[in-house]
Amino acid sequence: MFEKMKDNRTLSFVVITVVYILAALTGIVVYKSLPYDWWLNLLIADIVATVVTFIFSLIFGNASVYDPYWSVQPIVILIAFALNAELTPFRLLLLIAVCFWGVRLTANWAYTFHGLKHQDWRYTMLKEKTGVFYPIINFLGIHLVPTLIVYGCVLPAVYAMLYSAELRVGSIVFFCLSIGATILQGVSDLQMQRFRKQKTGGFIRSGLWKYSRHPNYLGEILMWWGVALSVISAFPEAWYLCVGAAANTLLFLFVSIPMADNRMSRRQGFDEYKKQTRMLLPIKK
Repeated sequence: MFEKMKDNRTLSFVVITVVYILAALTGIVVYKSLPYDWWLNLLIADIVATVVTFIFSLIFGNASVYDPYWSVQPIVILIAFALNAELTPFRLLLLIAVCFWGVRLTANWAYTFHGLKHQDWRYTMLKEKTGVFYPIINFLGIHLVPTLIVYGCVLPAVYAMLYSAELRVGSIVFFCLSIGATILQGVSDLQMQRFRKQKTGGFIRSGLWKYSRHPNYLGEILMWWGVALSVISAFPEAWYLCVGAAANTLLFLFVSIPMADNRMSRRQGFDEYKKQTRMLLPIKK
């Protein structure tokens, strides 16, 4: 019966929803009960919520239980802080940028979600490669590190919810960058979904993918740089808030993209395909 539930897409959605409600409630309780500065309370609460998600990933034997955490976590965090802040134009723009990105990305996950019986190919590959060390890799690499990176990415927006600042031209410009980046990511995901439905094989060579191997990753990178620089434009003294966006960039450049390229390299014609395309920028090479 347990396996049938995992194979049922609707029931799997229900389970994931319950898991995330429990994780969010646990995080909120932990945050409110801690006596430290807001950023440390938030960090600890975020890690605890991740542990809750990790426990359920072990129960269901599927690390992909964590997949929507990447896009759900920032929405929950920012809305929670926005509820206790005066909604100024600057704060509203940040809230729109993060929620637009998060809802879009979560919707993309939901569309491609087939049930708890299916696990992301990257996690399966790591399990095969790491063997007995996989539980450690699962917690640290699949769950904890992404949580810390997205925590760092959303931190500038949280900072802006706590400290007042006037809306500046730079903030508006970088807000537009975040919105544009989310649209870029959304369009590239739709183009990839259409290509996969055709089941023609090979490599996608149309739309944003004509000259770029990872335009969706470019959108993800630019989204968080937009948020960070928008906040730093209003709070120049808080330049260190760009650390999250920088860490996110490094994650894609040195982990996500190499893993994806390595997987594609098994297909015939990859070397030629790589010569003709750029890693990120969708412009002719």
